[in-house]
Amino acid sequence: MQLFGLIFGSLIVVVGFNFFLIPHQVLSSGLSGISMILGMITPINTGLANFLLNLPLLIIGYKQLGRKFITNSIFSVIIISLGLFIVPVHSIANGTILSSIFGGALTGLGVGIVFRCSGSTGGFDIIGVIISRKRDFPIGFLLSTMNAIVIVISGFLFDWDSALNTLVSIYVTGKVVDAIYTDHVKLTLMIITEKGQEMRQHLLNNLYRGLTILDGVGGYSNDKRNVLFTVISRYELNDVKNLITEIDPQAFVNITQTIEVMGLFHRGKP
Repeated sequence: MQLFGLIFGSLIVVVGFNFFLIPHQVLSSGLSGISMILGMITPINTGLANFLLNLPLLIIGYKQLGRKFITNSIFSVIIISLGLFIVPVHSIANGTILSSIFGGALTGLGVGIVFRCSGSTGGFDIIGVIISRKRDFPIGFLLSTMNAIVIVISGFLFDWDSALNTLVSIYVTGKVVDAIYTDHVKLTLMIITEKGQEMRQHLLNNLYRGLTILDGVGGYSNDKRNVLFTVISRYELNDVKNLITEIDPQAFVNITQTIEVMGLFHRGKP
């Protein structure tokens, strides 16, 4: 299922590029946008340029994000690069603004799906994921901010109409990515269970978060309970629910959205 998601998301990005953005000289974000520039002003194919530019960041990402994430990212970059090379550039819509919006939306959809499958489309996405995991910023916002350089380049190389259309595309891409990939959203879990120590060990063994345990007493039964508090990302919720059910299917779990987290979210205790 994850492999299918990586392929599907990557192909959506290719469709957004070759059918909407490239025909109207509307650039995509990050290194993909720079690859488009190289494809437009040099004989180098966009797909080949995309692959070569991504190699250094893939190496950096391997050290920062782990083998699984980068393996999936390399797979996605290969699919996108081959797709850009094989799929012919063809304009679907005549309007540049319309193509900017739909191309940006399709690109954001594809990137978001790849993110949800524990990968990235390479380039600035890798930098965005590294910063997002360390600082808990919305990754779409980070990508939109970093891609300002692409807008400036496109303005000087082509024209400022193209640059502004690129801005529209990048803005839409960032919004769609944040709508699909919600890793930056934090949730607080209060777990009330009679199997507190088993639950504690199971969560600590399988979840990269700290937790706090309190003693409690059932209001009706007067039986002793343990209350476990932890903060997780929205993306981890399904896995955590399964972990809880494996130990105590009868556990009472209250899940609330968290506005802000202070302290060591990744390694410390809430």
